[in-house]
Amino acid sequence: MTITVIGHLCRDVVHIPGESGVDAVSESYGGIFWAVATLANLLSPGDTVNPVFGVGEDEYDSVVEKLRLYDNVHTGGIFRFKGPTNHVHLFYDAQGKHRTECSNHIAEPIPFPRIKPYLESDGLLVNMVSGFDITLETMDRVRMALREKQISVHFDFHSLTLGIDKEFKRFRRPITDWRRWCFMVNSVQMNDEEAGGLSTEKLDESSLAQHVLSLMVDGLIITRDKRGGTLFLSEHKNVKKHDFSGIATKTVDPTGCGDVFGAAFLAEFVKTRDWHRSAEFANEVAAAKTMFSGVDGVNRILEALEAKASL
Repeated sequence: MTITVIGHLCRDVVHIPGESGVDAVSESYGGIFWAVATLANLLSPGDTVNPVFGVGEDEYDSVVEKLRLYDNVHTGGIFRFKGPTNHVHLFYDAQGKHRTECSNHIAEPIPFPRIKPYLESDGLLVNMVSGFDITLETMDRVRMALREKQISVHFDFHSLTLGIDKEFKRFRRPITDWRRWCFMVNSVQMNDEEAGGLSTEKLDESSLAQHVLSLMVDGLIITRDKRGGTLFLSEHKNVKKHDFSGIATKTVDPTGCGDVFGAAFLAEFVKTRDWHRSAEFANEVAAAKTMFSGVDGVNRILEALEAKASL
């Protein structure tokens, strides 16, 4: 199995309120690194993960060295660019339910020629980590290149629904061309906040699902943090809603859970072609990730899943 992953890298600086009133601050690579590390752990050593993203020239060697710890990650699609890697500061509230995000040094969009050599794969994950990861024109070229091939494409809206102000703070805003982003991909993912603020028409989730699934999309997944999520499928020309429940964990750090979910979903779907099993599996993997801090915690996900299975 070969899966290609497209999206921006960043350095996550996570601020979580401590009991003494002083924030606990942790820093690690984030963004698309979450998805790459998840796939590296879930796939077998004989499979291949092809990440395609740029790295600030000062950090290129350290990023590639870190990814080479995974035998199944091919680093040929990673390229240097001048300037620093994007830094994202994430400020959580005391309950861990809401966060303020600030992004600085967002990279230029990944050009199609960087992506094209890695389109021959079993699955393609496009995660709009910064919201500026690729242009809509590049997405159209990807679609055209894959239109006659049986390759599963999973698209995560993520930060595409976020604007950025003069102080680098991200804010939710609708996007008028969201239908073009969805068109002709197998599966679309967004969380409930992204779904609520996606369209200028302020569509409710059922109406949004009807619109999305009319765009040659096979499935829409809306995640809801600790409350699980919903899978919308078109069955006999009718939209069917399938809820999956949240999984209780002792949450240490919720950062990256959506990225982990998308990677786990695609890995399982490419293998099984089972929508329900893939969504449930992704839910379990994302829940396991909350128990660990930083992207290195992804390496302990299988350990957590095996421990749960043995209970």
